Amino acid sequence: MLKIVFVVLGGLWIGNAVAVDGKEVYDQVCSKCHRTGIDGAPKISDKAEWSKRLATGKPALIKSVTEGKGEMPARAGKELSDEEINAAFDYIAGLVK
Repeated sequence: MLKIVFVVLGGLWIGNAVAVDGKEVYDQVCSKCHRTGIDGAPKISDKAEWSKRLATGKPALIKSVTEGKGEMPARAGKELSDEEINAAFDYIAGLVK
C-alpha cells in the first residue's frame, strides 16, 4: 500500500492549494533589502516614501517586482510566483499605510 504524505510549510492548507503567507515572503526575501535600505531600496519604515509608491497603484508596483527596478532584479532575484509577489505586496502595503 502506498502512503502519501503532504507536508505544508509556510502556508495554510486549503483544499488542493497552499495559501501564500505574505509575511513569510517578506521575511525571507524582501526584508533583506527593504529593512535597511540596501542599494536604495525604500526602507519598510519610511512611510512617506512608500506612500508615494502606493499612489502609483498595485499593478505598477507588482510590475516593478516582476520585471525588476533599479538594483532589484526581476522577481527579487528569486523564482517568486505571482501569488508570492501579490501576497508580499499585500503584507507590505498593510505595514506602510
